[in-house]
Amino acid sequence: MSPGGRRGRRSGGWPRGFAARRAARSGRGRDGGSTAIEAAIVAPAVVALILVAVVAGRMQTAGGTVEAAARSAARAASMARAGDMDAAAKASAADSMRQQGVHCRTSKVTVEKKKRTSQGVTWETVEVTVSCQVYLGDLIGGPDLFPKTLTGWFASVVDRYRGQ
Repeated sequence: MSPGGRRGRRSGGWPRGFAARRAARSGRGRDGGSTAIEAAIVAPAVVALILVAVVAGRMQTAGGTVEAAARSAARAASMARAGDMDAAAKASAADSMRQQGVHCRTSKVTVEKKKRTSQGVTWETVEVTVSCQVYLGDLIGGPDLFPKTLTGWFASVVDRYRGQ
């Protein structure tokens, strides 16, 4: 017999192994609190990873918008009269950016008119570069941190029949 006169029982009054079987059935054991600790450690890392993915996606979208604004501005400048090219390009770029929801803190639209020659044929092109400075806070909401300058470039052939 065991000390205390009870065979097969612990001092608490429960049969041996009963508490262990009960803990195994309920899914809790000696390390029942470790899941909460693991979640407290892993959850902020997962949230940070998701936020990085969202920021990268928004930056990619904003970069595509700046490229589209450069294409739109080049096409508008190629169809404008010679003296109105700069104004047409700037207006078209600003309109394209506004429609897509990208707000530049500072922006610059550069228009260059060039002549190209190939196999004895000469034609004019308009090259437009659009630069836009955005903050991550503008893209995802929040404080104005980390300015990023996005640049788009496109060239378009000047329309001969645009009316001089």
